[in-house]
Amino acid sequence: MTFALTPRTARSQRRGGRRYGAQLVIGAVLIGSVVVVSLLAPVLAPYDPLATDPAAKFLSPGSAGHLLGTDELGRDLLSRLLWGGRTSLLLAAAAVATATVLGSTAALFAGFSGPRVSGVVMRIVDMLFAFPVILVAVALAAVLSPGPAVVVVAIVFAVVPYVTRVVFTEVKQHTGREYVEAAIALGATRATLMVREVLPNVAGAIVVYATGLVATMVVFSASLSAVGIGVQPPTPDWGQMIASGAKVVLSGHMYVAVIPGLTVMVVALACNWLGDGLHDLWSPRLGRAGR
Repeated sequence: MTFALTPRTARSQRRGGRRYGAQLVIGAVLIGSVVVVSLLAPVLAPYDPLATDPAAKFLSPGSAGHLLGTDELGRDLLSRLLWGGRTSLLLAAAAVATATVLGSTAALFAGFSGPRVSGVVMRIVDMLFAFPVILVAVALAAVLSPGPAVVVVAIVFAVVPYVTRVVFTEVKQHTGREYVEAAIALGATRATLMVREVLPNVAGAIVVYATGLVATMVVFSASLSAVGIGVQPPTPDWGQMIASGAKVVLSGHMYVAVIPGLTVMVVALACNWLGDGLHDLWSPRLGRAGR
């Protein structure tokens, strides 16, 4: 039996496709722009992000020579924002990529192991869910001293169980499909099944999920820096800029905290749009995978 789309249903699907297509384009353009200007910070930044000028502190946005104004130490906010993107984005992306590799490897191993081994792996994952991440970050800061290493390890610790759970579910949906059974009948080893058969078919879901996680981890990284256990001053970092700006909000200089806060919000929103767009792009392929 075949089904035909009614004109209204077809129009609705086309509108949905255009909406997610627009999200994909806007998200990719925003993220790409932020990455490019952050990488070009040494060229684009008008001032040294660490240079202080007490005589020029709290210049409002639009002041001569300071497009976004200056902070409580007279440092140029635009320069610090550009240099801070290199730190914030690099830490979040590197940590999520590491966690994705570790979680996906654990999920593939568990998915192609017996029920006893997979049960042990997933119970360990459940235990990781029980640990409050912020307390883990505080403990790491006490052992390693606050800094980028604390941010990376804390993000990896937070993300690995989520990635493992999601990828494990995807892997189990593929292990019983015809193409896997055919590969087994042809004598494929477990490693071959994991790497050459199943992984390419779940890679789309992994990329989509990891993209969404980057948005959350940019905010989390900024939060750790803001509470003093992440990137330490005077290194430019969006979280540090928000924390220092929050101290002077009541004095009427809200822009010092609002500008980096809006930057984090836009980047997180763009990552979510990119993830939604990728999900819509890959959904038909994911549905056909392995048939």
